Amino acid sequence: MMTSASEDKKGLLNFSRSTAFSPLQGDSKRCLPDLDAIRNAAAKIAPFALRTPVMTCTSLDRMTGARLSFKCENFQKVGAFKFRGAVNAVLSLSPAAAERGVVTHSSGNHAQALALAARQQGLKAYIIMPENAPKVKIAAVRGYGAEVILCEPTLQARETGVQEVIRQTGAALIHPYDDMRIITGQATCALEFHQQVRDMDIIMAPVGGGGLLSGTALATRFVSPETRVIAAEPELADDACRSFHSRAFAPARPSQTIADGLLTSLGEITFPVILEHVNDIVTVSEQNIIAAMRSIWERMKIIVEPSGAVPLGAVMEHPDRFKGQHIGIILSGGNVDLQKMLRNFGSTGLKP
Repeated sequence: MMTSASEDKKGLLNFSRSTAFSPLQGDSKRCLPDLDAIRNAAAKIAPFALRTPVMTCTSLDRMTGARLSFKCENFQKVGAFKFRGAVNAVLSLSPAAAERGVVTHSSGNHAQALALAARQQGLKAYIIMPENAPKVKIAAVRGYGAEVILCEPTLQARETGVQEVIRQTGAALIHPYDDMRIITGQATCALEFHQQVRDMDIIMAPVGGGGLLSGTALATRFVSPETRVIAAEPELADDACRSFHSRAFAPARPSQTIADGLLTSLGEITFPVILEHVNDIVTVSEQNIIAAMRSIWERMKIIVEPSGAVPLGAVMEHPDRFKGQHIGIILSGGNVDLQKMLRNFGSTGLKP
């Protein structure tokens, strides 16, 4: 369904309440993609996004006592699953909306994903980024052809910047996660995973805003309903876990977790989907996030960012819960800020 710039303004979220949600009420339920929508999205993005491989690792199986399959979205374009949703959202625009361009606020993988997706389709992209974002990320977004607009490092400043771009240009907002076009695009990852691996007892994804988790849960319910969906989150940024178990929205709090890609609250769309379709959310210590990331680097010989290592960290932290089961893990991304990584290793007292 095409959306106008004015409709897209609804995606500017600023949760300040702690309200109990009833699963899938109102607009969220009407907009939920069905299996045909997810399959159509997969076909639509196929010329642009990669069908990423699934890898296994005997060493990690022995270490955890589980059978692990890893969906390597760290090999996706821009190095993260975010590209799937961005491409689907851009390709879902009407010609008139596309002519006005797209806008978002992000300091991470969504910024790069939307910039590249827009460039592929010849669209103008406006990306609002905080002025304290890593220079390497700002340079990457500009390298993909987007116009970067720097702002103060606050949510209010980001949202004000987006609203100003919309006012001036009529650009369509592509929210990083709380947008059904994004969720449907992210669902193609799990759809592929289930096509590649047929007998998973559990499928796991990290959770921040919940776009990947919502898409994973929906696709899994359609094609492998017997597979349980479990999310993992840093214990230092446990707002999704608190929200899930209390069934009342809990906003994200300032955190120093190494998994900085998960520092955002659930959305008005994603939270009800997660309540309805996810089996559980568990938390992971910083030590096990680092241990999981290091194990992937050393044993699998691939690079994964801290946020992407969180699900394996959960398996390592809760061995009795996962032992003897076939677990599918989505490695959500591989974009590592090496300077920041080395500082974090030092701050935890762990040697790099």
